[in-house]
Amino acid sequence: MPKSMLKIQFLGTGTSQGIPVIGSDHPVNFSTDPKDKRLRSSVLLSKNGRNIVIDCGPDFRQQMLCANNRTLEAILFTHEHNDHVLGIDDTRSYSHFAGKPMDIYGKERTLNEIKVRFPYVFAEEKYPGAPSLNVHIIQNEKFEVAGFQVEPLAVQHGNLSILGYLIDEKFAYITDASFLSNETLEKIKDIEVLVLNALRKKEKHHSHFTLEQALEIADLVKAKKTYFTHISLTLGFHEEVQAELPENRFLAYDGLEIEI
Repeated sequence: MPKSMLKIQFLGTGTSQGIPVIGSDHPVNFSTDPKDKRLRSSVLLSKNGRNIVIDCGPDFRQQMLCANNRTLEAILFTHEHNDHVLGIDDTRSYSHFAGKPMDIYGKERTLNEIKVRFPYVFAEEKYPGAPSLNVHIIQNEKFEVAGFQVEPLAVQHGNLSILGYLIDEKFAYITDASFLSNETLEKIKDIEVLVLNALRKKEKHHSHFTLEQALEIADLVKAKKTYFTHISLTLGFHEEVQAELPENRFLAYDGLEIEI
């Protein structure tokens, strides 16, 4: 990989329930196409031998083993819902082998929720072997982490204000969105690669874009390539939906790797 190349690996592309969904008899649940099997949404970013992830859900351990990832510099959190934070405990191996705490970044509200859900991580007298974290509150300004240039993007997830991320001014990751402000749209104008959530077709959702809404956003910002993530089984079979999409618009799938 060239020195300045940004590599993106989709660790998971599903909703909070993943696919298959427990107890569901939807046909997609029984697909034999591996692209229809989706863990909870997350991406691994790699550049110059350094790695960061966006979100760290309950499938984190499985995802990192599948990616054969051995080092991790930091985690960026979009928000505090369980499908984005419950993998915190499995960061401890990275801290142990690196000999330093894991750096985590997020909104103050998100980081406070993590402290509530993982009190033993932040206890004054910590249990031996508990995760070790360095907490960084994200303000509304650009910052650098592990050689990646990061700009937070304001995203609305129903009534909840969350974050997307613009990385190195060429890759934008936005999930769980139901509304993007003009300011955010302007920041991702003409972006090389946009990742955007697309829950299902047509039937609107109170806190997630439909595929049709996501396609409109991709066209509005003139994204050169767009990959859709946070996909529910009701969107349909991967290959069938992909065949319906316009040029340079793709359904992401677990394990997909792209380079910019």
